[in-house]
Amino acid sequence: MTKPTTSEKELLEFLLYLGSGLTAAGEAVTQIQDRLQRVGAAYGAPQARISVFPTLLVVSLEPGRPATQEPTKQLYGGLRLDQTAELYRILWAAEHAELDPAEGSRRILALVKAPPRFGPAVRVTGHAVLTSGICLILLPTWNDLALSALFGVLVGVFKLAGVRWPAAQMVMPVVAALTVSSLTFLIAGSGWINADLRAMVAPLVTFLPGAMLTMAVVELSAYEMITGASRLVAGIMQLLLLAFGILGAAQLVGVPPPTALADVPASALGWWGPWIGPLIVGLGNFLMLAGPPRTFGWLCVVLYAGWTGQYFGNLVLGGYLSGFIGAVALTVVAYIVERFPSGPPALVSFLPGFWLLVPGALTLIGMTEYLGQDTVRGSEDLLGAVSSMLAVALGVLCGHPLYRGLARTVRKVRPA
Repeated sequence: MTKPTTSEKELLEFLLYLGSGLTAAGEAVTQIQDRLQRVGAAYGAPQARISVFPTLLVVSLEPGRPATQEPTKQLYGGLRLDQTAELYRILWAAEHAELDPAEGSRRILALVKAPPRFGPAVRVTGHAVLTSGICLILLPTWNDLALSALFGVLVGVFKLAGVRWPAAQMVMPVVAALTVSSLTFLIAGSGWINADLRAMVAPLVTFLPGAMLTMAVVELSAYEMITGASRLVAGIMQLLLLAFGILGAAQLVGVPPPTALADVPASALGWWGPWIGPLIVGLGNFLMLAGPPRTFGWLCVVLYAGWTGQYFGNLVLGGYLSGFIGAVALTVVAYIVERFPSGPPALVSFLPGFWLLVPGALTLIGMTEYLGQDTVRGSEDLLGAVSSMLAVALGVLCGHPLYRGLARTVRKVRPA
């Protein structure tokens, strides 16, 4: 067996770090494998074989050569928006062999360890702003909006604690759901102010695995069974933890499960409420996830594209297909924005859009009711949420080839 040369070792390490980073960023497995194969070809390994699994990568530079596997736990966890943008800058340079592999590995490790651009207070404020934006989309009352912002501050503090103590991340959804739900039920039971699921769900949205569940469906559609099934199970587990926290709060404070609270009629702030929501969501994401400089405007463009597509899709085609239209618009515009010199990578701008399309919020309400007393209504909500998730996933699947088709058409027309 021939011992790999130093350059081969460096290339293998670089590919493994790139794959780990893209996995942490939430990219689909099919995209990761395609991009890494392009990088391998750029550095003289056109027959590289890459397999991406939920917790490890397997890379071989040639068929028949020894394969190297690397666990991704050293880059475990989601990346911030600025980290994802820097990772894609490294990836784009690597696809054109403009970067030494050893230097690329060092840059990836450096970006993972880089501190956030904004301090803790700004990030907690960003979570409260994001929560308010999601609540606006759910047609709240003024009481709902105020409570959701206060709860958003509380959950933002919990998230900072989870970053500081990684061992607590697993139980953080339960702790956050238990605390927020208990406060909501106590306030509602006291009669001090009206409170319902809109005030309670909005602060918990950032725990909802909407993007994970959607990517799971995308990967299963591409026959990536292991990774797709793993994401699906992990997403369902996250939902179960949140639902357990809500039901635990109902038992703790001595009130029934919150099925009746969902029947409180919406008192919209006005027609402008849901349309201001995407702007507030974009600002909250930018502050909470440390958006790259000069990308806030682009992030809002992509979010409004998805929201507008969903809104008009609902008017023309109905509720379930509105998610499909919104996801198509979100994906196509995200890839168009990526082509501009100042535009962020598509993954940076369209992943926050999953919270906007809110398949996860509907799923959480349905799961809570299903585990509570109203199993019939809960089953209906779960079915509706699954249908919405499938529609969003199908929109993402169709959006990327639609963008590529548009790009080819533009390239053909431009010389004329």
